[in-house]
Amino acid sequence: MQRLKERLIWLTVYAVAMAYLESAVVVYLRAIYYPAGFGFPLALIEPGMSAIEIGREAATLVMLLGVAMVMSEDRWERFLFFCLSFGVWDTFYYVWLWVFLDWPPSLLTWDILFLIPIPWIGPVLAPLIISVALIIGSLLLLRLRHRGIQLRFPTWSWVLAVSGGGIVLSSFMLDFRTVLAQVEPPPFRWWLFALGVMCGITALTCGVSRLPNTTTSERP
Repeated sequence: MQRLKERLIWLTVYAVAMAYLESAVVVYLRAIYYPAGFGFPLALIEPGMSAIEIGREAATLVMLLGVAMVMSEDRWERFLFFCLSFGVWDTFYYVWLWVFLDWPPSLLTWDILFLIPIPWIGPVLAPLIISVALIIGSLLLLRLRHRGIQLRFPTWSWVLAVSGGGIVLSSFMLDFRTVLAQVEPPPFRWWLFALGVMCGITALTCGVSRLPNTTTSERP
């Protein structure tokens, strides 16, 4: 368990540092494309720069995945370490933006969240909710794993979790055309987002409650 704590500390430090780097790049981009301040309607980036930005986002995911892959040889742990680092990275991305730019002024301020495969948009509060859920869920399952509990979830739990993730992503992507049209987005579909989040929470809580009592030896 002590070794797990050490790995968690260093993974958190890495994710926070990556968030600093990510937010610093966004500070530069906003200085170029939004000199009067960031907001909707969004300014369109030329194709060459847009391709570089999409590549940067993909590289960020590869870097988070790469660290998770070398932290353990266990597939479950690799997955959970990735989820944890993603949640910490995304949370501190907004923390650093607030430190650098005093932005966002409100958790309900809209932001462009991601560009792969199409633009994702939504209030800042929405991705923060997902990030906090990823952090809590991954820490819970890592703790169970290192207590020797075998993580075996029924098929319905996986289907519900994946469906919830798809619903959440759809709430971010349904209005991507407003980015291309350079118009104000419609009101965020909180009901759809909440439905996806509840599916994920239900899948986790019900799945954990039905975990087998059989255990393996505790990991170092």
